[in-house]
Parts: sequence; C-alpha cells; structure tokens
Amino acid sequence: MKIYYEKSSMEAFFEPFFAKQQVNVIDSVNEIVSNVKNHGDAAVFKYTQQFDNENLSQIRVSDQEIENAYQMVNPKIVNSIKVAAQRIKTFAKKQLENFRDFSYEDEFVELGQKVIPLDSVGSYIPGGRFPLFSTVLMSIIPAKVAGVKEIVMCSLKIHPIILVAADLSGATQIFRIGGAQAISALAYGTESIPKVCKIVGPGNKYVQSAKKLVFGEVGIDFIAGPSEVLVIADKTGNLEFIAADLLAQAEHDPNAIANLLTTSQNLALKVNEAIEKQLPMLSTQSIATMALENGGIFILNSMEDIVAISNRIAPEHLEIQIEKPDTIIPYLRNYGSLFIGPYSAEVFGDYCSGTNHILPTNGVARYSGGLSVKDFVKIVTFQKIKLENRQALIKLAANMAQQEGLHGHQKAAEIRLK
Repeated sequence: MKIYYEKSSMEAFFEPFFAKQQVNVIDSVNEIVSNVKNHGDAAVFKYTQQFDNENLSQIRVSDQEIENAYQMVNPKIVNSIKVAAQRIKTFAKKQLENFRDFSYEDEFVELGQKVIPLDSVGSYIPGGRFPLFSTVLMSIIPAKVAGVKEIVMCSLKIHPIILVAADLSGATQIFRIGGAQAISALAYGTESIPKVCKIVGPGNKYVQSAKKLVFGEVGIDFIAGPSEVLVIADKTGNLEFIAADLLAQAEHDPNAIANLLTTSQNLALKVNEAIEKQLPMLSTQSIATMALENGGIFILNSMEDIVAISNRIAPEHLEIQIEKPDTIIPYLRNYGSLFIGPYSAEVFGDYCSGTNHILPTNGVARYSGGLSVKDFVKIVTFQKIKLENRQALIKLAANMAQQEGLHGHQKAAEIRLK
C-alpha cells in the first residue's frame, strides 16, 4: 500500500471521500425499471437473459429445492449458520426491546405510540463471485424478529448454502433473479413476484440506482457503495492483525476501500511489510491487489487529526487499535459499526458476533446507522381527547389555526365546543 506522510497529500487523497459521487447509470436503469413496471415477468425474463445469460422459465424457488439444498451443504456449515443466526436473532430482539408501545395521559388527552411491523419486505442478495449467505442472515432475521409476515428474497445465482440460510432465517418466498430487474419487480410486483413495502440489501451500482429510482413507491434501507474499512492505530497496534484486516476488506471487491490512519511511522512501515507477506497467501490475491490501490496508510501527527479525518470519511467499518481507546471513542461520531481492540476484527461483525453487517457506505454514516430491527417496523402515534377537558385544547388549536389563516382548521376545532 502507498504510505502518505504529508498532510497536504492526505487531504488531496481523501477529497473524493469527502465529496463522493455515485456513478451515473440512472438512464439505463430507468429503462429497466419502467419496463418491469409495465410488462412484469416478461421484462424480468428478458433482462435476465440479456444481462445474466440465464434463460429462465421458472423464477420461484420451490420447497423441494430448499429441502434438497440441505443435503448438498456440509452439516458443519449448517450448524455454523444456525449458531450465527441465533446470535443475530438475540441482538435483534434486544434492539426491539427499545421500540415498544407506550401511552400516557394528562388532563386533556391520552397520547401514545404503537410499533407496527411492516407487512412485507424484499431482501436482495448479490449473486456475484461469492455465495454471501451471511448477508441472507443479516437482512432476513431482523425482519423476522420485527414480525414481518412476508419476506421475499431475490438472488440470481442461488447456491444451496444460500437456500439453507434463507430457510433458517425465515424467508417466505425466494426468486432466482438479480440486478435492477429484481429491484423493480419487488417495487411494483409482477405476475410471479409480490410487491413489497420495503427493499433492503447491498448490490452493485445498477442495483443501488434502481433502489434510488423506486424509492417512494417503496421504502429502502440506504444507497450502499463499495465496502470500506478504516483502521485507527498507534504504536501499540498489532501489525499482523491490522494487515490481515485490511486484506480481508480488500478481497471483497476491486472497488473496496481499506485505509490505515496511524501516529506511528514504524507501525506504518511494518504493516506494509506484513501486507506484502500475507497477500500472496490469499486465493483472492488478484482482487485484493486491485482494491489496495484505492486506499493507503496515512501517518498523522496526533489522534486529534485522525479523529477529525475519520469523522469526515464516516467509514462503514471503523477499527480501533490504540493503547487507550476510551480516550477517542467519545469523539468518534460517524461510522457504520465500531470494532474496539485488537481482537475485535471486522470479520466477526461480518459473520457471527451478532451486529448487522449491512452498513452505510459513501459517507452515509454521517446521518444513518446500519440495518437493524428498526428498519422493519414503523412507529405510529395515537391520541384520544378527553371530553370533559376539551375546551382548553380547542381554544389553543383554534387560535393557532386563525393565526395561520386556515379558517377550516379553526372551525373544525371550534365546532367541538358544542
């Protein structure tokens, strides 16, 4: 990896991070979305053949196929999925405990809120170079815990392990389609695929552009881009761990981003040497090599400078390997998920610690957290005005309506004085 010493060169390097722009593929995606909306399954089949070279006649996965998948997956892996699923479910249940119905009353009115699960959700699972069954767990289990009745999963190249994970997570229907056409089908519905209330899950720039286009017709989690990790370390950081974590991020995708910010020149040099030693041992070496060009190792003068840059980048994954992490944690505001200490590798969050790995990228962590059980519920409010003490509220509302010039609002309040 390149090592940067001068602050001016660091600012120049990070400028694209501070003002990221999504690649514009809206025009081509807009055509796909429109055709799926108007022509349903026929358009889905057409684009699946055109883009994915898959000539499909049946897109819904049958119960028999799911049953067969269990026989094709190593029982040890099935057990691992079950254990990880239970941990993710436990964390989601703990989150849900913080979203509860409540009510209270004063002399005028009874007020409250209700937490209602969404009716249906679409989970998009990328069908790229790896069978990302962990993403199945992350996108479906919180929806199931929230109480969503209909959970529809779409993925083009469905490995048996994907089917096992989807079944264990609680998917109700599974379809073998991908790309912008899958997002469009979930948003508008087709003859085969039900329309859902919200779409979640990662994907390439075409998938993300489609999510952006259909937002409003359905809800979405967020627009996610290439995966990111930022490691903060001082001289006490474990150089072998840091190198391994940077490489683990880099192997995701040629566009993945891995950066190290440190106050130690010695650690920077040693981490770079460790990367050069570990890289040839990876079966994903070619991908990781390309991705490493997107990031760098940056030597700064102080932790204050590091914290400031980290907050501006708002990374998806933020790892801390410093002697006293509690000295900076209160000042770190923008990140998707935080990994504290040398043994808290980002990979545990990817798979089995319990937190969700579908996280904001491209600076979205400045205003949003990662996927959670709250994304699958809606919080609504209610009120019941007390008959005997209504006069004070009526006069208050009528006066405010009068000042705004909304005569009908004023009358709708005052008529209840009788």
